[in-house]
Amino acid sequence: MKDDSFKDFVLECLEALGSVTCRSMFGGFGLYSGETFFAIVSEGRLYFKTDASTRAAYLEQGMEPFRPSAKQTLKNYFEVPPDLLEGDDELVLWARESVQVGIQNRNK
Repeated sequence: MKDDSFKDFVLECLEALGSVTCRSMFGGFGLYSGETFFAIVSEGRLYFKTDASTRAAYLEQGMEPFRPSAKQTLKNYFEVPPDLLEGDDELVLWARESVQVGIQNRNK
């Protein structure tokens, strides 16, 4: 079941990022900055796109990759540490990194 209230909260937290839009996917929502897919909102959790240069910060916080089902894991999307949702500025910094990862991967 989709959680629109959490999605709305996340979108509000990311207002400083600029125009962020969302589309339904994986039983949740995919977040886009322009044409760049950079995040997933699912079951009250936020996941950002990562790569080798950004993933360590998530692993250091004990965060797990996104698992839309028991048989599927998206290893490039990691849960955002919940304490980041309490401070918009740091959340936006992590989101900007995620957007950059998305842009770099799109251009390969």
